[in-house]
Amino acid sequence: MKNLSVATSKKIKIDKRLVHSLIAKLSQELGFKLDSLNINFVDADYLLKINKEYLKHNYHTDIITFNYSGNNEILEGEIFISINEAIANSLKYHVPLGSEIVRLVVHGILHLVGFDDKESKDKRRMKKEENMLTKLFETNFKNLLIEYDY
Repeated sequence: MKNLSVATSKKIKIDKRLVHSLIAKLSQELGFKLDSLNINFVDADYLLKINKEYLKHNYHTDIITFNYSGNNEILEGEIFISINEAIANSLKYHVPLGSEIVRLVVHGILHLVGFDDKESKDKRRMKKEENMLTKLFETNFKNLLIEYDY
């Protein structure tokens, strides 16, 4: 997909072609276009640093999304996904790691198209959409993560 960049650290190998295909499918499903989107697969310490620096939160998280334009239809933003936290989530919730990574990508895109999860009502609405989209796409895209070197 044009205007999409997928970045990883040296320890993480992601099938970037699959990420591009997933974003294209999400674009069709949700009706957005891309101006510019960077999806970064990082380790937990890197995401903690971003969380502290930009959000003033001193805790680990699985994903951080930045919407640079504020536009929910023509996306310009950046998504950071912690592979460590994705692994922890997959173990905690007894789901395949690939499915968890798909869920995190979906979650980030939902934030960019205007979903919010701060209030419980909004969180329930977002979770419902996230679950539906993850279920729709996880089978075809569960092999996004090729390798992760602890």
